[in-house]
Amino acid sequence: MKYEINIRKSPWKITQPQVMGILNCTPDSFFSDSRKQTEKEIAEQACRIVSEGGTIIDVGGMSTRPGGDFVDEAEEMRRLRNALTIVRRECPETVVSVDTFRPSVARMSVEEFGADIINDVSEGGVTTLEGVEYTEQGNIFQEVARLGVPYILMSVKPTLAATLQTFREKTEILRAYGVKDIILDPGYGFGKSIEQNYSILSSQQAIVELFPDMPLLAGVSRKRMIWQFLGTTSGEALNGTTAVNLLALLNGASILRVHDVREAVETVKIFMQVRNM
Repeated sequence: MKYEINIRKSPWKITQPQVMGILNCTPDSFFSDSRKQTEKEIAEQACRIVSEGGTIIDVGGMSTRPGGDFVDEAEEMRRLRNALTIVRRECPETVVSVDTFRPSVARMSVEEFGADIINDVSEGGVTTLEGVEYTEQGNIFQEVARLGVPYILMSVKPTLAATLQTFREKTEILRAYGVKDIILDPGYGFGKSIEQNYSILSSQQAIVELFPDMPLLAGVSRKRMIWQFLGTTSGEALNGTTAVNLLALLNGASILRVHDVREAVETVKIFMQVRNM
């Protein structure tokens, strides 16, 4: 595993899987324990992510769960300004990504708070979110190119073939705009049935092989594909999440996006021990 992306205009080498910790400054994210709104809650969560071994903090200001409340741009910005102020104060050296599909929110996050990565769940403007304000195709791409930060391209397609085709087409567009650092995300839980999620997971290595210079992010933490399949709840899905995270690592993932950082870091440590023997 050898990847390199530019963070704050300096190369960041990824030679083993990284753990991205989730910080939702929302009142309605699907996993209730991840909802952090007060200054104390946000500060504690940011510090917990770092202390448990997370190397990226992913801050979201709008829930993208099925049936989640769609908030307008002003409210998303308000939440993120509050959270990013605290995160930057508490963890100034930690890599910060911002989970948004709006070009204006991406701009604010980078220009005002120095956000390092933009994490877009809309596939560049096409999304399964209910009530989404569709952006003109390419706007988020153009904005990320102008900002000069790494971009996470997520697929909302239901099959591996469609995901690969989308990644081919949209990475070409991103490259044409001048985006240098692209991270790919198969989009587990977005636009896919439970069976389709596991089908893509089982063949995820094909993405890595087709795009060998782009890190692959897997975001499966406590999602419906785990808890509904097991007949439990998101609150009881940690064990299943660990199992799926290990499968993602075995199939080429280089970033795990998780609620439970310590457990994911331990999973990576065991995976690396076996891989290096």
